[in-house]
Amino acid sequence: MKQQSGLHPRNRHHDRYDFQQLTAVCPELAPFVTRKFKSETIDFANPDAVKALNRALLRSYYGITFWDVPPGYLCPPVPGRADYIHYLADLLSERNGAVIPRGKSVRVLDIGMGANCIYPIIGHHEYGWRFVGTDIDSIAIRAAKQIVAANNTLAGTVECRLQPNASDIFKGVVQNGEVFALCICNPPFHASLTEANAGNQRKWKNLGIDKSASPSLNFGGKKSELWYPGGEAAFINNMILQSAEVPQLCGWFTTLVSKKSNLPAIYKALKNVNATDVRTIEMNQGQKVSRVMAWRF
Repeated sequence: MKQQSGLHPRNRHHDRYDFQQLTAVCPELAPFVTRKFKSETIDFANPDAVKALNRALLRSYYGITFWDVPPGYLCPPVPGRADYIHYLADLLSERNGAVIPRGKSVRVLDIGMGANCIYPIIGHHEYGWRFVGTDIDSIAIRAAKQIVAANNTLAGTVECRLQPNASDIFKGVVQNGEVFALCICNPPFHASLTEANAGNQRKWKNLGIDKSASPSLNFGGKKSELWYPGGEAAFINNMILQSAEVPQLCGWFTTLVSKKSNLPAIYKALKNVNATDVRTIEMNQGQKVSRVMAWRF
């Protein structure tokens, strides 16, 4: 992995943030910073603290002067999202003489952009790429548009499109003749809201935190962001089937895969649609292990 200029998870894990620098550029973070085991940190179980940290990270490392998400919407961990973007940059370099392609000629399709607009922010800052972000939630699209409009650095680089049919992934949002170097996706992880809440409770238990009385998600997330009928496996299977209908749309179709147990079914689905090149890229974020699945035709 090549070292990049922005917030890269390989050298800025959540317990190694420079809180002095972050609070200097974003004073609203200061009330949430505490000292634990001779180092500064925040309470990652507190949604307000997580949001303040994200604002500080985006302001300090990505030049974002305004960033907010509506109450209850996904507030993503920035380092993990940056990791995804950097790995895809390396993937694109393979067909470009080992040089990462930069600039507005590189167009990226963000499936399920959400209200946070995080991938376009990182991808444009680091590499100058242009993005089309889609979502089935009109509130999320409106919030993402507000972020773009409020930050001059994003002007003319991010287009937000509402997907009118929740069953469609590419159809309905892609215009005739459009092509993209990449599509990216962070699919809904759970199969139901009950499963999402149960998973959250397990996380708190592992952290030694009793959240049984208030099972809120510290990173937030609405229904469309957290769960999908059949879960992650079903969503990715649909994405694979629909990508085969538009094989020339993207140089690489990619998605995050959180559950390793879903990989055999994903490989089988890709074989069934005759994908000609399939990659599995492992990513490690602290104790969390996930992976990127990439394919092309």
